[in-house]
Amino acid sequence: MIYKKIIEKLYKELKRKYGKPSGQWKLWRKRPKTGKEREEVMIGAILTQNTNWKNVELAMGNLKKAKASSLNSIFRLGPKKLDPLIKPAGFHKTKSQYLFSLAEFIIKKCGGLEGAKRIGQEQMRGDLLRLKGVGPETADSILLYALDKPIFVIDEYTRRLVKNYSLTEGMDYHFLQKLFEGNLKRDYRLYQDFHALIVINAKNLKK
Repeated sequence: MIYKKIIEKLYKELKRKYGKPSGQWKLWRKRPKTGKEREEVMIGAILTQNTNWKNVELAMGNLKKAKASSLNSIFRLGPKKLDPLIKPAGFHKTKSQYLFSLAEFIIKKCGGLEGAKRIGQEQMRGDLLRLKGVGPETADSILLYALDKPIFVIDEYTRRLVKNYSLTEGMDYHFLQKLFEGNLKRDYRLYQDFHALIVINAKNLKK
């Protein structure tokens, strides 16, 4: 009960402070999203690993110029041709492989985006985690922001918030995820907004 009150208060404070998220989060928390927008979120979730969003935007700009900003076009293009297009995002040789694997999985195993949306959260999470280059944070970002699944994303910004407010000493991914999910209404819209605000807050505190 104590956690519930603190976490709900934190959300209200961040919402009051920052209002509606902009930039990256304008798309990521947009509701509803088009199929193209959902695919862009999936691509962005891979590209943003170990880099900042400005570099992701440059890479996405290259993909759009090359008409390769969809999962189908990424699958057709293949890793070698994809590689130079996403160079601004860093680690482009590995990320091109990761993007191709994700596109292949969604298209061939799920039957496309609509098929992916119909797969249950637990099964989809397990399948995503079996893809090379997809860890818990990336998998949960795809589930939450691209597929509207109610799962809370834990990242370094979330851990920083937990430390700053002395919520708990445990920093394990699964533990923190259950801490937030167990003390908030099970609603993907709430999770999207709250996580986006946590990241925005952390980045503003660094300035």
